[in-house]
Amino acid sequence: MGVVLAEDNALLRHGLVRLIGAADDIILLGSAADLPGLEQLIEEHSPDVVVTDIRMPPAHSDEGIAVAARLRTERPGTGVLLLSQYVEATYALRLLSDGTARRGYLLKERVADGDELVDAIRRVAAGGSVIDPTVVEGLVAANRQQPSELDALTPRETQVLGEMAQGKSNAAIAASLVLSERAVEKHTNSIFSKLGLSEERDLNRRVSAVLVYLQNR
Repeated sequence: MGVVLAEDNALLRHGLVRLIGAADDIILLGSAADLPGLEQLIEEHSPDVVVTDIRMPPAHSDEGIAVAARLRTERPGTGVLLLSQYVEATYALRLLSDGTARRGYLLKERVADGDELVDAIRRVAAGGSVIDPTVVEGLVAANRQQPSELDALTPRETQVLGEMAQGKSNAAIAASLVLSERAVEKHTNSIFSKLGLSEERDLNRRVSAVLVYLQNR
């Protein structure tokens, strides 16, 4: 798969280039230090995945989020993996507001583990999603005391939904929680029913359930 990278910190950018370039199944098509450079790389190479910082020159605001939103419309098949130095729940919600497919949000502290970074790129390229567990935990802690739609879920269903919010398949959830896939399927169907998502298609139900989880926990 072809990947382009954007990171304004030169030292981190060079490290990311080495980590990504070491994967046998990934071709690093180019790297940029700012938004104009990233946009040029995307136009020239039509990458499968864009790995980008959220805040970049020239404005150092939300350039990565803006790129992800634009690509959702202009190049829906292109995945975006955002890298952030901080736990920014609002950025995560904005990234996923138009769907979780081919979207990822990873803290920069994770990139020291090259395997975790490369695995996230692969999952995003395959149409999945990756949400840093620390971001999920932050959202839960920030809103734990507020009534929400999630109050109707059992503790186990809440666990399953939390795993789902990290972009995991039923098989991966089963392995993580030491359950059978059939048990996970029953829990997910119950979650969809309690959240009023029973009439939607399965993919849409997963996306909608994750958004409810992030917005209310």
